[in-house]
Formats: sequence, structure tokens, C-alpha cells
Amino acid sequence: MSDTPDRPPSTELIKLLEALLFVAPGATTPIQIASALGTSVKEVEDGLDILETLYSSRGLRIQRHHGRVQLTTAPESAAAVERFLGLEATSRLSRAALETLAIIAYQHPVTHPEIDAIRGVNSDGVLKSLLSKGLIQEAGRAEKPGRPILYITTPDFLSHFGLNSLAELPPLTEAPLEPPAETQPHHDELLKG
Repeated sequence: MSDTPDRPPSTELIKLLEALLFVAPGATTPIQIASALGTSVKEVEDGLDILETLYSSRGLRIQRHHGRVQLTTAPESAAAVERFLGLEATSRLSRAALETLAIIAYQHPVTHPEIDAIRGVNSDGVLKSLLSKGLIQEAGRAEKPGRPILYITTPDFLSHFGLNSLAELPPLTEAPLEPPAETQPHHDELLKG
């Protein structure tokens, strides 16, 4: 297949791209796909964009995460898919797990001590649980004393929450740091009266 930047990907390339995404055992890179198809990464990326548009009104989605892509089901189909696969009972997460996942998703990559500092409690058990569920993964070690492990989210995290990429996370808003309005008389006022 030719490397022509001005021409959209052919229908044949789109079909092959869709087939490779369907049979891939998990997330793959556009470079791997381009190599398998004997085409350019640009053509693969253009084809992925076309598939994203095509799938936007169907039951499938193209999920992008950390430079990898995969074919997933649409978030609005999650309940039916979970029932069909018998997963609805296992998909619930504790508040601690959700809190830890949020920290990792927004701060990635992040270390265990950084997670503990934000949460204010030890996160050993929660991290082990999230690792076993495949919602987070180790992404190397930080260049800090002790070389702590860095954690990031996985494509399964995106699927669990019906996201196509981390860019779809809602923006973080910080709570105002204003002290609560005083409703009781001030100490000095009590002494006067």
C-alpha cells in the first residue's frame, strides 16, 4: 500500500485494520499494525480516525491508551455486556479503590508513597487488588531514592469506566480553600459579654 499523505485510507485498508483490531488479543500500537499491513503509521492513524467516526453511532469503539489502541464495546452497552458475560457481580469497586484509581488516572505515573500521601492512609491492599483486577499496572521505577514503582491505569480501566482515552476524564476542580463561615460568636465577643 502506498504512502500518500493527501489520499484517505482505502476501503480495503479500513477492512484490514478492523480485522486486525478484532483479532488482537489486547491493545496494540499503530506501528505494529502498520508493520503487519505494510503501510505507513499515518495511514493507520487516519484509518483509526475513520473507524472512530464510524463506530461513534454503533456498539463498538476505538480505545486509545498510552500509545496503544484496541477495539472495545461502547460504554452504553456495558450493562447488557456485563449481564451476558455474567460480570455484573464482580464489577463493583470499594470507595478506597475508586479513590486510588482516581489518583492514578489523574497523576499518572504515580508512586505508592505519593498515593499514600494524597489519601492519608496506607494503600498496599488497594494497590494489590487493583493490580489483580488489571485496572492498573506497573510502569517502571521513579528516579528517586528507593526507586519506587510507578503506577498507571490500563486499557481495562478505560473499559471499566466506559472511556475511550484518559482525555475523556472530567476536569479536576479544586474545592475552595476558604474557611467555613463562623456561626458562633468570636472568643473576644464572649469575654465582653
